[in-house]
Amino acid sequence: MEKFILSIDQGTTSTRALLIDKNGVVVNMVQEEAFCSFPHSGWVETDALNIWVSVISVVNAVLVKQNISWDSIDSIGITNQRETAVVWDKETGMPICNAIVWQSRQSAEICDRFEDKKEFIHKKTGLLINPYFSASKIRFILEHNPGAQERAEKGELLFGTIDSWIIYRMTRGKVHATDVSNASRTMLMNIETLSWDEELCKLFNVPMKMLPKILPSSYDYGVASFFSKDVHIHGVAGDQQAALFGQACFEEGESKNTYGTGCFMLMNTGEKLTYSEKGLITTVGWKIGNKVTYALEGSVFIGGAVVQWLRDKMGLIAHSSDSEALAMDCRDPHGVYIVPAFVGLGTPYWDDDARGAVFGLTRNTDKRHFVRAALESVAYQCKDVFEVMKSETGLSIPTLKVDGGATANNFLMQFQSNILDTKIDLPECLQTTALGAAFLAGLSSKYYKNLDHIKSIHHCQKLFTPNMDEEEREKLYNGWKKAVSVTRMFK
Repeated sequence: MEKFILSIDQGTTSTRALLIDKNGVVVNMVQEEAFCSFPHSGWVETDALNIWVSVISVVNAVLVKQNISWDSIDSIGITNQRETAVVWDKETGMPICNAIVWQSRQSAEICDRFEDKKEFIHKKTGLLINPYFSASKIRFILEHNPGAQERAEKGELLFGTIDSWIIYRMTRGKVHATDVSNASRTMLMNIETLSWDEELCKLFNVPMKMLPKILPSSYDYGVASFFSKDVHIHGVAGDQQAALFGQACFEEGESKNTYGTGCFMLMNTGEKLTYSEKGLITTVGWKIGNKVTYALEGSVFIGGAVVQWLRDKMGLIAHSSDSEALAMDCRDPHGVYIVPAFVGLGTPYWDDDARGAVFGLTRNTDKRHFVRAALESVAYQCKDVFEVMKSETGLSIPTLKVDGGATANNFLMQFQSNILDTKIDLPECLQTTALGAAFLAGLSSKYYKNLDHIKSIHHCQKLFTPNMDEEEREKLYNGWKKAVSVTRMFK
């Protein structure tokens, strides 16, 4: 009987269950929308119980859809939206409030309290003090729920990122754990020792009793007894690290970029812990056995979202897919630049106060120029990250592996190749996040033999090769840098 890995991909806007076979092929998938609430400006929350219900729903549905039972499941892999904070009652297993989503800015004031500790925090965690990460979210929850601090100190409350929450529910409360990649995003884990840091926990006043056990990414987490008495959870990783693994970026210097609402570029830095001085985040990629793999990460806040803006707010296109043809029809951008700093600028600027701007307009400018400039802005922002990664590591990046919805845009992918002067590798399977979780699970359960086995089943469907001369590339990119510089002056 053929067996599959069940990969659970719990993201910000959807929950998916995928069945993946020994060739790394997604044989079936079920997806459900996940919902966030926005109680105040800048706040983003979600109901953790609804997330768990959606996991139950998609898992059962994909088994029914494939017409198989749990006997056909080798093991389970879990990947998740990172940094989102859930706090629940240890006895009842029920959340004490809504989870605070990674995007939320509601703990910004708490981060401001620790501005003088930013170097201390960076050295300990590899992260920048920012409400993006979990520590300030936990602090917010403990301060805004009566009696929560006292209960947490007594060991009555537990904290977890979404992976921990799913594992806890799936094992019927027997396992309170997280993997090292998710733990590295909390701002409470020491990135050198890979353990919870007592000084950081004291700084944020987070009782260590609340925290899950930190385990390797490819490891036996225990029986998923809610579903089956035999099937174990064998792989766990945060979504972007899972995508890096799913892209088979196993060697130092290998990199991937995910083009979603925003863009996330990660580079494998091997066993070397590299601290960034130019706005990159140092993070744990994964841990297999006793070997840890580190990564550098850069974030672009507005990636594919700029196309949604063209469609929904500007009314320049009817469908996102229309952007490719319009950009192709625009032979020359004529110096038009769009800086889509709608929610500030990410790496390497980390400028929360910057706002969007358009430059180079003339009487000849039409919607084609706007559309082309918007798509080019995604590639320019990714080049900003790309150049910092190269300069801080001294590593070349001859090929960038890509995934995410915007990779369907051939204009964007070719322009990205041109402006980076590097090859762009689009994989055969675009579900790289779920694939990474499946690969990690399969390595632990022996479903997949080793990393070489995984590399052998990872295939490229399309390769974009640069065809722009150096002078043109430099001219265009210098124009972009000037546009960003001017944008940041107006706040």
